[in-house]
Amino acid sequence: MAVEAAQEAFALEVAPAPVPPVLDRDGQVAGRAPSPRSEPAWVPVDACTLPTADRPTRLAEFDGLFAALLDVRREEPGWLRLRLDDRDDVEDRARDLVARESGCCSFFDFAVHRGDGAVVVDVRVPDDRIVVLEGLAAQAEASRAARM
Repeated sequence: MAVEAAQEAFALEVAPAPVPPVLDRDGQVAGRAPSPRSEPAWVPVDACTLPTADRPTRLAEFDGLFAALLDVRREEPGWLRLRLDDRDDVEDRARDLVARESGCCSFFDFAVHRGDGAVVVDVRVPDDRIVVLEGLAAQAEASRAARM
């Protein structure tokens, strides 16, 4: 009994602080800011074939890409447009990342092109995956906000 109490106390002292939820336009939880120890609630367990152990790395790759983020715009409910700074290898990294993401989450429809001096990544999802798009938008916005 004393050992269990000590383990509980230790776990409370070293446990990471909880990450507050991110709300979508309707005030519903869409995801949460990523951290190395957690994975956003919007990652679709039922539709993603990426091994669970690899998901934090993939989320970090998105955060790395979002370091070049200039703008996030919702074109339609199932369509998100990300504008990235056209520097270094951003276009190549974007193309590589979205190709790999499409491989494990086949419901995503990504298009990468150049426009208005930026690398543009259009992300489309079917209606039943809009919450995933909301989560991705929230992650992008959180990453951009952290830089400011």
